[in-house]
Amino acid sequence: MKAYESNTHYASKVRECSNFAVREVKKVCEQIGPRAAGYENEKKAQDYVEKLMTPIADEVTREKFTLSPKAFMSWVTIDGVLALIGAVLGIIAFTGLVPAVAGVFHIISIVLCVVAVVFLVGEFLLYKKLLDPFFKKQESSNVICKINASGEVKRRIILGGHIDSAYEWRYTYLGGPKAVITVVAGAVAALLVTLAAGIVGLFSDHGNINIILLVLQSVAVPFLVAVLFFVNWKLVVDGANDDLTGVFTAMATLLYLKNNNIRFENTEVIAMSVGAEEEGLRGSKAFAQLHGEEFKNDGVETVFVALDTLRDRDFMGIVTKDMTATVKLDSQACALMKKASEIAEIPVKFTTTPLGSTDAAAMQQGSIKSVAFTSMDPAPARYYHTRLDKVNMLEMKTVEDVLKIVLETVFLFDEQGLKDTY
Repeated sequence: MKAYESNTHYASKVRECSNFAVREVKKVCEQIGPRAAGYENEKKAQDYVEKLMTPIADEVTREKFTLSPKAFMSWVTIDGVLALIGAVLGIIAFTGLVPAVAGVFHIISIVLCVVAVVFLVGEFLLYKKLLDPFFKKQESSNVICKINASGEVKRRIILGGHIDSAYEWRYTYLGGPKAVITVVAGAVAALLVTLAAGIVGLFSDHGNINIILLVLQSVAVPFLVAVLFFVNWKLVVDGANDDLTGVFTAMATLLYLKNNNIRFENTEVIAMSVGAEEEGLRGSKAFAQLHGEEFKNDGVETVFVALDTLRDRDFMGIVTKDMTATVKLDSQACALMKKASEIAEIPVKFTTTPLGSTDAAAMQQGSIKSVAFTSMDPAPARYYHTRLDKVNMLEMKTVEDVLKIVLETVFLFDEQGLKDTY
């Protein structure tokens, strides 16, 4: 059975559930506000989800985990400081003012830049916990809401969005995608220039080469200064779209099943409010670490669907490669959602996450077959990680269409499971 066949008043029932999702997004934004991972408002939001879903789901559980707030995004500031010190040392060395220690300055610059590159690759590209040991620990949690199968459980589908919201990206707010791309690309180039200049300077004392390197290092400095102010640590955004839309679209799926007395015989349906996604996918990493091997070996076919930032209808996409396109998501899960979108008669393309990641990447790495669905301009959108991501930016039609696709995904998975083609 298709989802649209499950109720004679399907369109109006879906609209009711979409209204529920949007209404709950507004309540969290207005009554709780911004939700930095590991802090009180994130806890309050998870408390709210737990209370809201208790009469809707069969089971609501809370799984706590520890994280180091601000550790993940601090790599940006730390890298900026390391590279800036390296650049200043390089400039001093290339001017010839202190020839006796020029070589030492170059060596220090190289070491600082290598450390910065390690943080860039480890924290940003691979989402490793390199900086976590240096930051204070806090507690976060995942709220897991389940509708049980009526019989033997043979399949399990998990729909997840993240409850926490981000610290503001200053340049996205001030200048949009052009500004943020300029600062990011310029800072990365400046780091690599500083590293290369240190290496060349260590082995070359040619006057003309030193002049060229001096100029390049001087040009790099403004970008390294700018990146120090990339994150506005004083402002946590509302995150209405990123990602309360994902959280409550997942919850709205359970509401639809509950309101229409639908319970699958062999498929359990889980909606999860994930904590600490903006802090390096810490919530999904914790869930995958706890359940990855269990789900892999318990004989229940399992798939995770990340729902992240459901606003820009023209950019609806099924993510095939996540974590800055370094993690390949499950091809069968992608095919499942593509077929579901066709059943829903809503055109959707395959896409990648060009910058950043969704919880699907951590789940996939943790042995849980995963796919992500996003609806955001990847430029990135002007509201992305800025104070503009408020309730007035919500797009009801997008939430409704995504809910239709998610419902068809759930029904199709129950009927056929994961396949290469449908």
